[in-house]
Amino acid sequence: MVPMVIEQTARGERSFDIYSRLLKERIIFLTGQVYDQVSSLICAQLLFLESENPNKDIAFYINSPGGVVSAGLAMYDTMQYIRAPVSTVCIGMAASMGSLLLTAGEKGKRFALPNSRIMVHQPSGGAQGQATDIEIQAREILTLRKRLNQIYVDHTGQTMEAIEAKLERDSYMSADEAKAFGLIDEVVNKRPSGLPVAENKA
Repeated sequence: MVPMVIEQTARGERSFDIYSRLLKERIIFLTGQVYDQVSSLICAQLLFLESENPNKDIAFYINSPGGVVSAGLAMYDTMQYIRAPVSTVCIGMAASMGSLLLTAGEKGKRFALPNSRIMVHQPSGGAQGQATDIEIQAREILTLRKRLNQIYVDHTGQTMEAIEAKLERDSYMSADEAKAFGLIDEVVNKRPSGLPVAENKA
């Protein structure tokens, strides 16, 4: 059940679901698995907020175990495509594609709360069918792994060798460990200055 927020305005009373109300303040949430429908909604919100103000920060809160690689890459590409800076904040867990989106935020504006957990690993697949089909799918997984590794290299400053070693198996990190590895910039107890906040407007 999504809570509703009631606001009093000069034109009377208005109600919003909580996520729509936060969207008005340039705050986006990714919660749960990454899949195509969620990706489309997040991409649409990013594009809408850029059209509203291409120079004002967007706050992107992430609590996700990851999911479909193509859906995650659609969100990643949109984050890089828009002109508005995207600040990322991990609350709870950012795993797999969730961790990639976390580290894809604007440099200097990638945050995690103290008890957050971050997990990185290589992509996985369940190839079935004829031998030729399995070979094709295996090549695609290897291509995706190479591309994802390069994205982590670009955003963390780590070497390709370090990224490949870290992503070889599930690698869980605390917020402080994620900062040391370059996935985030700061571990925060309080909201950083400049990060969008929902205001009660009469």
